[in-house]
Amino acid sequence: MSENAVSLQSVSKSFNFKRSNKLKSSENRLISVSDVSFDVSKGEILGIIGLNGSGKTTLLRLIAGIYEPDSGKISIEGKIAPLLQIGTGFNNELTGPENIVSSGMLYGFSKKEIQSKVKPILEFAELQEFRKMKFKHYSAGMKTRLAFSLAMQIDPDIILVDEVLSVGDFKFREKSLQAFLSFKNKKKTILFATHILNPLPELCDRVLILHKGEMIFLGDPKEAIQKYRSISEN
Repeated sequence: MSENAVSLQSVSKSFNFKRSNKLKSSENRLISVSDVSFDVSKGEILGIIGLNGSGKTTLLRLIAGIYEPDSGKISIEGKIAPLLQIGTGFNNELTGPENIVSSGMLYGFSKKEIQSKVKPILEFAELQEFRKMKFKHYSAGMKTRLAFSLAMQIDPDIILVDEVLSVGDFKFREKSLQAFLSFKNKKKTILFATHILNPLPELCDRVLILHKGEMIFLGDPKEAIQKYRSISEN
């Protein structure tokens, strides 16, 4: 059995888009991820950083199976919980607890099992007082906190997270960091994209830098931060 939870071999992804002006319209191709290869070991926390438009979200969506790569191979060993788009999988007309139950059953829990987890999920997400509010009235931060808290309870093998550390107050970010570490102690695997650099040395085993779709660094978190700052200042 492989020791890697995630493995990418020469993965590339591009998108077609139209550019037009008053005189003519043309179709162009945007390369979002270009020839990216790396492995993530079971139990490893990998941070993914890069400037806006560098391909971080596309990379996570490729790993989640939302996008198919144009070329290359992606191998996954284990059950994935992707937290990549606010509100994905939730019903706007249901309340938080109702969404927890319906989403939990899709992950394979019995109704009784997931109902027993509703209270701790709401408590972690700091949404107890909003239990009767419909999801469509949640703020972006509330939606992300609910999705993150649910993922912590369903206990997948691999969790993919896009910018969860940028939502919520300091208290929630600290709770999220501790949840990541607890997840790691259980030999689970986390890949997360973020613009918040300070927690990376404490939290991550390695950090990957994407720049214009290309992987330009993979290694020590402190070294990655220095390299990223030199890129962002240019």
